[in-house]
Amino acid sequence: MEFTFERKINYYETDRMGVVHHSNYIRFLEEARCAWLDFIGLPFATLEENGVTIPVLGVNCDYKYHVTFNDTILIQLSVKEFTGVRMTVGYKVTDKKTEHIVLLGETKHCFTNKELKPINLKKYNKNFYDKFANLLEQI
Repeated sequence: MEFTFERKINYYETDRMGVVHHSNYIRFLEEARCAWLDFIGLPFATLEENGVTIPVLGVNCDYKYHVTFNDTILIQLSVKEFTGVRMTVGYKVTDKKTEHIVLLGETKHCFTNKELKPINLKKYNKNFYDKFANLLEQI
């Protein structure tokens, strides 16, 4: 299942050259991931209320093109891998107006309890596991 998040670029997110500073894209990916979790019915608040956190283990970004203040980007998000212990999320960021690919990236995550100890979601919360697993079936 693919999910698209739309976002307008703010002035403060640009650098002296007038383009979005590269570090902001990691924030944009997280915004998209939070919106996606809401969309699939597993908002962070619900996960955390049930003792589940999803820390980031790694981020990989290939910057392809730039965007500037007032541009709108589309962030397409999809789950590339899910084991119940780990998850990899892929991203394709495009400029809505020009359709240029701005960034290709991925984030790697694991599922943990409140003490940040890794958990197997299938054993810890089968309902949450099934929701994530069903997303892979929709690819």
